[in-house]
Amino acid sequence: MSAMIFTTPSYSALADAVARRVGAERGRYALQHFPDGERGLALTSSVQGRDVVLLGGAVDDEQTLLLLDLASGLVDAGAERLTLLLPYFAYSTMEHATHAGEVVTARSRALLFSSIPRAPRGVRVALLDPHAEALPYYFAPDLHASVIGVDAIVEPMARRLGGQDYVLASADAGRAKWVERMAARLGVPAGFVHKRRLAPDRTEVVALMADVKGRAVVLLDDMVRSGATLLSAARAYRAAGATRVSVFATHGVLPGDALERLVGSGLFDALVTTDSHPRARALAGPTLEVVSVAPWLASWLLHVSGEAIAGEVPLEVRS
Repeated sequence: MSAMIFTTPSYSALADAVARRVGAERGRYALQHFPDGERGLALTSSVQGRDVVLLGGAVDDEQTLLLLDLASGLVDAGAERLTLLLPYFAYSTMEHATHAGEVVTARSRALLFSSIPRAPRGVRVALLDPHAEALPYYFAPDLHASVIGVDAIVEPMARRLGGQDYVLASADAGRAKWVERMAARLGVPAGFVHKRRLAPDRTEVVALMADVKGRAVVLLDDMVRSGATLLSAARAYRAAGATRVSVFATHGVLPGDALERLVGSGLFDALVTTDSHPRARALAGPTLEVVSVAPWLASWLLHVSGEAIAGEVPLEVRS
């Protein structure tokens, strides 16, 4: 693959792994911080006429603006085409308005990215398993936003965590349809809970629909933040007779002492997430297994460029 891959500092290891797999050159730039908080950027790799990939997470406002500045600079410097590959897109708390006057931050950030200058062969955005299904539609139509699903990661992980007899379960109603579809593909029962949020970091399960007595439960979720949802669901499944409860979540955000709270509860036999968020990579260890998404991101890049990696299956792609 002839593309040049740039990244933000917190995603350097992931970008290196993707670049090795696709045979791409790593792009370089100089980053400088001034005393007043302003940031200086200077590209040190030439991108004139190149197909460029910018890989990084919109983890917070600082990282989002760094991605925006880099993307704009790459196009201005002559990139022929720009692919913005976002393993993580924050702002899920405010992805839609539930009360009058609320600002949909996820949409306003997508509009920021929509202001990136257009390269001669276009700009495209790829989002890995976003929390909100509507998120791709928040971007300008000519940015060609796509969703990269995680079915190819989930299937082998669920089988490994579940063993011979398990229930594939959702932590809340938000992912129920996806969990049901995945359970059908795997040929196992599906389990669901319905929760009520009592506070930002506290939820209560009000209904459980699953026969888990004497069975293992594999909980699927798109992200783990405070862990309140997982804790409530795990307690409910354990109370219903589950012998083991394991978790696989795409995005391990885990701020503060979230991981310690999950581990300290004694409810979980395994906690697994990907390295889509830099926090997960930092916490990887005996209590948290972290699976790299590099093979699947590399497969996606080659898939959209018309190439393929032998033995690797591209992730589900939805435009």
